[in-house]
This record gives sequence, structure tokens and C-alpha cells, in this order.
Amino acid sequence: MANGQWLIAKKFMSVLAVYNVEHASSLIYYGLHSMQHRGQEGCGMVSVSEDGHMYRHRGHGLVQEVFNEAQLQKLEGKMCLGHVLYTTANGRSIDNIEPLSFLHNTGSFAIAHNGNIVNAKQVHDYLESKGSLFHSNTNAELLAHLIKKEADEPRIFTIMEALDMLEGSFAFVIMTQNRLYACRDKYGIRPLAIGKLGDGYVVSSETCAFDVMGATFLRDVEPGEVVTIDHNGLRSRKYSLTSEHNMCAMEYIYFARPDSDIDGCNVHAFRKESGRRLWHEAPCEADIVVGVPDSSLSAAMGYAEESGIPYEMGLIKNKYIGRTFIQPSQALREKGVKMKLSAIRSIVEGKRIALVDDSIVRGTTSKRIVTMLREAGAKEVHVRIVSPTMTHPCCYGVDTTTLDELISAKHSVEETCKIIGADSLAFMSVEECLASSNGKCSKMCFACFDGKYPTPMTHDISEINKKNR
Repeated sequence: MANGQWLIAKKFMSVLAVYNVEHASSLIYYGLHSMQHRGQEGCGMVSVSEDGHMYRHRGHGLVQEVFNEAQLQKLEGKMCLGHVLYTTANGRSIDNIEPLSFLHNTGSFAIAHNGNIVNAKQVHDYLESKGSLFHSNTNAELLAHLIKKEADEPRIFTIMEALDMLEGSFAFVIMTQNRLYACRDKYGIRPLAIGKLGDGYVVSSETCAFDVMGATFLRDVEPGEVVTIDHNGLRSRKYSLTSEHNMCAMEYIYFARPDSDIDGCNVHAFRKESGRRLWHEAPCEADIVVGVPDSSLSAAMGYAEESGIPYEMGLIKNKYIGRTFIQPSQALREKGVKMKLSAIRSIVEGKRIALVDDSIVRGTTSKRIVTMLREAGAKEVHVRIVSPTMTHPCCYGVDTTTLDELISAKHSVEETCKIIGADSLAFMSVEECLASSNGKCSKMCFACFDGKYPTPMTHDISEINKKNR
């Protein structure tokens, strides 16, 4: 790729790896199924056989579409690295489907990641000026080129030096021929957890994968930490002198599954508590509370319990339709909304509805749902959002990269209410959103709500390189 033409593909995704476990690829297959909500556009696996050979298979589509039993049998070994992704238009190439694998005379390795590097362009230009050639526009390949390949230096030190040159959100898993490295960004924006499975280990973006795989949660990878997993067990090193806990609030609000625990806080419990708190911030006169499936159901339960208004299943989701927020184009998002939900006329007809949803990004889904409820006979629709207004782009891996995509960046709450056709509209405050963790999170990344980004937005790569010498 010519200098100046390179652009990182904005992605949201999930990583999953196992070490020293029989039928590793089959376990990864089931684990990736449980995290399909984090990406439906492509997936892949890389395994390591007993003799150190790496085998890879990847493709566009859902896990069950990309893999079959014959392909899983070819992915030999007791170590395997898997990945699912959603990506935007500039990243929909087979070359961008991870894990990526690399051959080198000091040892082959594979990398998968979740997140986004904000100084990726500076790092890329620096590496290209040193002679690196890129075949994808992924952060995984960026890290691979940063890792020095000198045979006389332990791999862990070259990995730590490379990670410290990156600014942004990330959870990387690096798999060599005999070990795993689980790495988390020093700001703690993206989740990464470690589980125990027999004599082996599992590393996952979400703990919900542990249940289907039969693993037991051990601990989270800490911000700024690299955990080495091999025949010696677990070993920990800090690659950064500073680290913070700034978990992405949208992990709790929208992305993660309700049965996952992130940094010690259960997602369902967080959402239910946010619904309770939203009632006190934004009560309304309604006959029933309806949650938007699936990520808002927990919050709707909390809103109903706290208010005393009956909770009803007024919307039905077609379970065979993927998430509309992470569709790669606006046209597909609009088609997805129409196919995704149906209103139950006998439940909503003639009712004043408190409609609880997790967020309003572009307004597409909210407008369609309000219209759908009115067409089904709803008397009033009062929309209550268990997150603050989204007014700033996300640069940490979520596909909201411009202000034009955010309805609340251009319109007041009253204007947004009219646009989506609701009778009233209210959002949760940042303070109450944080408090929904019941003290388990002292800090979160609310950058898309308040514009306070926890990382530097640009970085001089030469200065970073001087620091690491």
C-alpha cells in the first residue's frame, strides 16, 4: 500500500484463544458462537499442531457458515486462536479477517485483536519508512511489524516494547508455537479475561464464552499488562509505567452479552440497575414498559420494577437477523431494522408505552420502532434511553467516526424527539450511568457522550521510539 493511502479499518470484534486443551479448534468454534453478537461479517482460526505447524482457515460470514467439521479437523493441535469481526466498508477484504499468521525464522506466530489504535497512521508511516510492507489495514499486522524479530532477545520484551508504542484501545492475543500472550491496552478500554479449562487456559473478550466451553473464570487481564501462558502456567508483566481503568461504557450498555462479567461487574446487573436509576431521572406516565430486544430488556425490567408499571413484551425480535447498529452501511441498517422487530398489536394497542432502549446513535432504529408501535395502535410512546446523548465520534473501534452519523450531535433532545416521532424523550446522565455499576467501576470511558477521550489523539512516533530506546 502506497504511503499516504493507508487507513485502518474501523472494527468491532472479539478474540478467543485456548492453550493446552484437546480439540482446541472445536472449542473455539463453540466459543465464537457465543460471541457472534460482537461481529457477524467474518471469522477465522489459527491452530498450532504438536509439531509446531500453524494451520489457518477464515472467511466472510457467520461462524457456522465459515467452518464445518472437516475444516475443524484440519485445524490440528491443542492451541488455537479465533476471531469474529464486524468491519466498515474500507476493511471488507479477506486480508483483514483475523487471526493473521506470520512466518519468521525465529518462529511463526499469529495475532488477533479487538479495538482500535489511534496513532495507527503515524506508526504505519514510521514502519513503512523503515521498509515494512503491509498486506492488510489491520492493527494486528501493525503490531506484527512493530515486534522486533531479533533471535537474541526474548519475545516478551519485543512485544512489550511494541505495545508501549501504541495509543488507543486494544486487546491483543499473540500465539506462538508454544505459548500465548494476552495483552490489554494501558487505558483499560477493551475487556480481556482469562479462564481455566482442565490443565489448560482460555483467553476471551467476554466471559460468556467460558460457560459454553466449560472453562472457569480466573481473572481479567489488567490494563497495561501482558500475561504469558505456557507450560509454566501464567506469568505477568507490565509493559507501561502508567495504567488506568477506563472500560468502554458501551460494553455494559450495548455490546456485551448480559451473562458476561466485565472488570468484575455483571452486564445484566448493570443494565437492570441503570433502568432503575433512569426511572428516577426520567419518570413518565405509562400503562406498560416495553424493552427493545435484546440489549435493552434488562434495563426495561429495572425501569418497570422501580416504577411499578407492568413490564410487557411488546416487541418481538427475529433471532435470525444480526445487529443493525453494526451493519456496514446505512442502507443495510435500515433494511435490518424492518426485518428485525415486530410489534405485538394485542399488547400495545391503546396503551401508553414507556419504551426503554440502550442508546440512540443515528436515530434510524428508534424512528422505525416508534412508527411500528404507532401502526400497531399504541396511544403514546415515551422513549427512555439508558445512556447519555451520543455527541462525539468514537475512535476506539466503534463505527461512529463522524459527527454527521450522530443525531444528538446535531439536534437537541426536543428536536430528536420530534425526528423519531416520540411523545417524549429522555436520556440518562453520565453520573447515573457510572453509578449503575454499584461501585464496581470507579471510572469508564464516556468519550462518545462527553468528548473526554482517555488517550492522546495523535502521537509523534519518533518521540515514542526515543522513549523506548
